[in-house]
Amino acid sequence: MSTPETLEGRLRRLEDIEAIRALDARYCRVLDDGDVAELVNLFTGDGEFHGLEVACGRDELHHFFSGLVDSGLTAFWHHVTNLEITLGPEDRTPEPGHGEDADPEQARHASATSLLWQPCVLDREPHIAAGRYYDRLVHQPGQGWRYRRKQVAFDYFTPLQQGWAPARFSLPAAAATHRSTTAAMERP
Repeated sequence: MSTPETLEGRLRRLEDIEAIRALDARYCRVLDDGDVAELVNLFTGDGEFHGLEVACGRDELHHFFSGLVDSGLTAFWHHVTNLEITLGPEDRTPEPGHGEDADPEQARHASATSLLWQPCVLDREPHIAAGRYYDRLVHQPGQGWRYRRKQVAFDYFTPLQQGWAPARFSLPAAAATHRSTTAAMERP
């Protein structure tokens, strides 16, 4: 028989879900605005991005996101919807001192899945892309929710004039993220 959740626990759960939604909205805004310093701050110190490249840690994240314009992506507009958030322990065995008796501030983890629709400009040509984000998040005391890992898997990434179709790609790095090729990758 399960124990009813306290009012404080229910309120904290709702606040956490709303804070993660706000984090995702901020991610889209600062990425589209080119605010790389703020974007990198949305990740943990050892956070990871898996997508057009793999970047681990703040230095690599800064290098990757700063280099998007140099790769030909000169403009993009991230539209993220259908956010599904699961709060709970991270999928790993707790370290000593971080089990059920540990400070709950230290043990707060979440995963999220969302849909991405992204008009963009690649090599001066309008493109359209869509896919999914798979996120792992951790609540850091004094800093709030941060991405531990953010992964994008594109369903298509193609010039707008050619139209879209599932698995149609003009960007090889986006094709490498297609869900059929990333099925074996770790997801939340």
